[in-house]
Amino acid sequence: MSTVGDRVDRTDRVPKQDRSRATRQRLLEAAVACLAEHGWAGSTVSAVAERAGVSRGAAQHHFPTREDLFTAAVEYVAEERSTALRRLFPEGAADDRHAVVSALVDLYTGPLFRAALHLWVAASDEEQLRPRVTELEARVGRESHRVAVDLLGADESRPGVRETVQGLLDMARGLGLANLLTDDAVRRARVVAQWSALVEDSLR
Repeated sequence: MSTVGDRVDRTDRVPKQDRSRATRQRLLEAAVACLAEHGWAGSTVSAVAERAGVSRGAAQHHFPTREDLFTAAVEYVAEERSTALRRLFPEGAADDRHAVVSALVDLYTGPLFRAALHLWVAASDEEQLRPRVTELEARVGRESHRVAVDLLGADESRPGVRETVQGLLDMARGLGLANLLTDDAVRRARVVAQWSALVEDSLR
C-alpha cells in the first residue's frame, strides 16, 4: 500500500520528467538552428544553451559532450525529415509522383538538411565525430530510401527500379548541397520536373 509520501514523490517526479523532455527538445531545436545558421565552428554548447534558454550545465546534463549534442541533433533532423515526408502523404503511395519528387527535394533543400550538411563537413575533419555521423547517416539513408519506395509505389524487384530511386535521392541531396550557396528555385523546378518524368517512365 502506498503512503502519502510515495504519492507526493510520484506526483513531483512527473512534472520534472516533462520539464526534462522539454529542455532536451529545446536544446535539439537550438542545435539544429545554430548549425544551419553558423555551421560547426560557430556552434558551441554554450551558444546552443543560450539559444535554448538553459544553462550550460543543464545542456551538459542531457548531452555530456559537444559531439553527443550535435549527433543527437542530426538524428532529430533525420526523424523530423521522415516524419514530415510521411505526413505529406499519410495514405502511403501517392497518385502524383511529381508531388513525391518535389516533396523529397523540398526536404533536402530545407533548413533541416542544411544543418545535417554542416555536421557532415565537421565530421570529415573530426576523428571523434566521423564514425558516429557515418553510422547515423547510413541508417538515415536506408530509411529515406524506404520512404521514397513506399511513397512512389516502386517495385524494386524490377530491373533498374532500385537504382532509379537511389538516383532520385542522390539528385535531391545534390540540390541540397547547391542550395548552401544559392537559392536557384527556378532551375531547381525544371530539374524536379525532368526527374519526375524520368521516375514516372521508369516505374510505369
